[in-house]
Amino acid sequence: MREVSVQRLRALVEQMCIQACYQLPQDVCAAMERAEQEEPWLPARRVLHTLRENAVVAVQEQTPICQDTGMACVFLRIGQQVYWTEGDLQQAVQQGVRDGYAKGYLRKSVVADPLQRVNTKDNTPALIYMEIVPGDQVDVTVAPKGFGSENMSRLAMLKPADGAEGVKRFVLETVRQAGSNPCPPIVVGVGIGGSFDRVALLAKQALLRPIGTLHKDPFYRRMEEELLRAINRLGIGPQGFGGKTTALAVHIVPHATHIAGLPVAVNINCHVSRHVHAVL
Repeated sequence: MREVSVQRLRALVEQMCIQACYQLPQDVCAAMERAEQEEPWLPARRVLHTLRENAVVAVQEQTPICQDTGMACVFLRIGQQVYWTEGDLQQAVQQGVRDGYAKGYLRKSVVADPLQRVNTKDNTPALIYMEIVPGDQVDVTVAPKGFGSENMSRLAMLKPADGAEGVKRFVLETVRQAGSNPCPPIVVGVGIGGSFDRVALLAKQALLRPIGTLHKDPFYRRMEEELLRAINRLGIGPQGFGGKTTALAVHIVPHATHIAGLPVAVNINCHVSRHVHAVL
C-alpha cells in the first residue's frame, strides 16, 4: 500500500492545465515540422509555418496557443495499491483545474447547464475518467478539448456487415463534412467497438497516443495508414487553404463488442492537439 496525498494531485493538475494550454506537445511539434517540409503547396506551407511560429511565441510569452483553452479532460490510471489521503480525490482534481485556469489566465468556457448556459467562471466541472490498474502509481493525463474540433466529431452504430470498409467510409465522410472548421491539420481519433457510450470514450482516448507511434496490431496499423492517405487526398489542407496536409495522424482504438453491432466514433482534434502526461 502506498499513500498519496490528493493535494499532490491537485497541484499537479493545476500545473498540467497551464502547460497543456501554453506548450504544444513535442510529438505534435515534430509532426507539424515534418508536414511543413513535405507540403508542396506554397499557401499551405506558409500556414503551417505560421502555426509553428505561433506555438513558439506561446511558449516564449507564456500565453495560450489558442484562445479556446478547452474543457479540461483528466484521465487517471490509478494503481490499486494507492491509498488517497488528505481529502476527496475528485474535488482535488476539480480544484486543480480551477486553480490552473485562474493562475494561467486561461479562458473559462464551461457552462453549468447545457440549455440555461450560465458560465461557471472557473472552467469546472472538468471531465474526469478513472481506471483502476495494477501497481502503486498514478498516471495522470490532462487534455483540454476545444469545441471547434469537438463539434465536428460523430458517432454511428453501423451494421457488422458494413465491416472495415464501412468504418473507413464513415471516418472519411466525417472529416470531409468537417472541412476547415476544426482548424486543420487535425488529429483523428477513431473508436471501434464497445457500446454506444464506450465507443466515444475510445475515440477520445485515441487522441492521447503520441503522433508517430505505430499501432501494435498490423491490421489496424494498415487501416490508420490508409485512412491518413485518404484524408490527405481530400485537399482541405491547413486551415482550409488546400494542400496535402489535412491530418497529421489517424489513431484507432478497437474494443470487443456485441455480435449484432459495429459502433464507431470519430473524435477530431485541431492542430493544437493538447495532452500532457505525468506520473505520481
